[in-house]
Amino acid sequence: MEQKERERDREKERERNKRRKRKYGQAKLKHAKRGVYSCISAGIVCVLLTILLAIAYTSGGTAAPIIGGVGLSAMVLSCVSLYMAIRGFKEREKDYLTCKIGMGISIFLIVGFISIFCRGLF
Repeated sequence: MEQKERERDREKERERNKRRKRKYGQAKLKHAKRGVYSCISAGIVCVLLTILLAIAYTSGGTAAPIIGGVGLSAMVLSCVSLYMAIRGFKEREKDYLTCKIGMGISIFLIVGFISIFCRGLF
């Protein structure tokens, strides 16, 4: 009998500890998976864009076909990242911070790629 009471008291203490960690007694929300994927792919595109700009600067503009092909692929990856961020908002009961960050970075990168492309045309 005494052992059951101890077990019940331990269980209550565990539950109290869990409640302390949560805000207002609610469980912590996990990040949306697609939002995380969006942030990762946007980070990859940022690194790729930095490398492409460094190569273009050091080569003096002689590596244009390679840079153009990789840049076009990076822009497509940025569009995919934006799509994943938008799809991440449809996941239920998740934290959408990563979706917002991935969306912001992806939009910034797409605008950057379009401006670089337009600058090259004129």
